[in-house]
This record gives sequence, C-alpha cells and structure tokens, in this order.
Amino acid sequence: MPNPKRRHSKARTSTRRAHDFLTAKSLSECPNCHERKRPHHVCPKCGTYQGREVLEVKEAK
Repeated sequence: MPNPKRRHSKARTSTRRAHDFLTAKSLSECPNCHERKRPHHVCPKCGTYQGREVLEVKEAK
C-alpha cells in the first residue's frame, strides 16, 4: 500500500477544508402569522401550510 512521503502543509489543508463549513438554512415568511419558517414546510407557530390548517398547535402557557 502506498503511503504519503511528506505531510501536507497547513495552507494546503486549510484550502481543502475551506468548503467544509455549515450554511444557514433558508427561511421564508409565513403568510398567515408572518413568522419565519422553512420553505415548503408546515409553519411550527400556527400550523398552516398553503393556506390550510394542517396541525393543531398548542398555545404556550
């Protein structure tokens, strides 16, 4: 099995890892309650999707 002769430099390692970061999830506005939600998902605040109530959401005490 071949093994590496020399170690990779820090710059080369950092350049390779430059794209390994996490990206923020895209968010859209709920047309019913105007809260931020993920696109094409049920709104966790009011439980609506495409103008229909899909989930019953319990109110916070």
